[in-house]
Amino acid sequence: MKAVLFEHFREPPSIRNVPDPTPSTDGVVIKVEATGLCRSDWHGWMGHDADIVLPHVPGHELAGTVQAIGRQVTQWRVGDRVTVPFVGGCGHCHECNSGNHQVCEQQFQPGFTAWGSFAEYVAVDYADTNLVRLPDSLDFVTAASLGCRFVTSFRAIVDQAKVLPGEWVAVHGCGGVGLSAIMIATAMGANVIAIDITEEKLAFARELGAVATVNGAQQDVVAAVREITKGGAHVSLDALGHPSTCFNSIANLRRRGRHVQVGLMLGEHATPQIPMDKVIAHELHIIGSHGMQAFRYKALMDMLETGKLAPQKLIGKRISLEEAPVALMQMDRFDGLGISVIDRF
Repeated sequence: MKAVLFEHFREPPSIRNVPDPTPSTDGVVIKVEATGLCRSDWHGWMGHDADIVLPHVPGHELAGTVQAIGRQVTQWRVGDRVTVPFVGGCGHCHECNSGNHQVCEQQFQPGFTAWGSFAEYVAVDYADTNLVRLPDSLDFVTAASLGCRFVTSFRAIVDQAKVLPGEWVAVHGCGGVGLSAIMIATAMGANVIAIDITEEKLAFARELGAVATVNGAQQDVVAAVREITKGGAHVSLDALGHPSTCFNSIANLRRRGRHVQVGLMLGEHATPQIPMDKVIAHELHIIGSHGMQAFRYKALMDMLETGKLAPQKLIGKRISLEEAPVALMQMDRFDGLGISVIDRF
């Protein structure tokens, strides 16, 4: 099969012919119909993820059809249309038994712990625990765009932050994660403030439901959010993953506010400054959010089918596999609007 492969971190990936994958006893092989590009893939290429073993095929936001099945798989058949969380639970550890597959002790992550979906085919382990059936009405490109960004934002807003109607939600960074969070928080009835340094992205955020915007290149973010909300946000997400956005997200909270860290903070950004005096004095909540369990997709899918959420609005570029190596290396530039998806192999 054709795949995007890199043999060294930070060196250009290339298109290679590599052996087709085979399913593990509890896994499947999926024919990739579409796969998203994510900044997490860029972090992996940069060498920020210790799970990656070289040579490596990246990619973790995928949708496709089941092509081969391991002998222990009972719930899936060849031809089934599926997607998969970017964190797959083993199904039998303590965390999985408590329903927290997204922090499984033996988690499987295509594109990180194993070769990923920047390829014609990808193998996925623990299929009965992790595969998600796609409605016939959902096309593969939109399904792939759910990837890690939309579902991670869904869990961050709905399950972790537990956003309530009428609350003020500040979203720092209007990339794929941030725009997804804006759409989802708006659907939950919240008043959303979008923060970014690009007017084009802020305008798009308003189209998706943001009731106010703050340009971080021109305004004091913390002061602006406090003024708009008359005291601070109830919930604030760092959707980018940078020391400055993390600090601002915590600092712009009102008393008893909830900060959710969604954007990855790896490498030199792994230990940001935190206004711990305010965390203590104002009883702030600091919450991490990492992926979403397969069984929680039903709530998301129901909101898609009723039109309350429209992730297809977030799709930006559609590119070919041959274009993916350059696009991957440029993920740190934050160019363009929305999500890029590979849909031609």
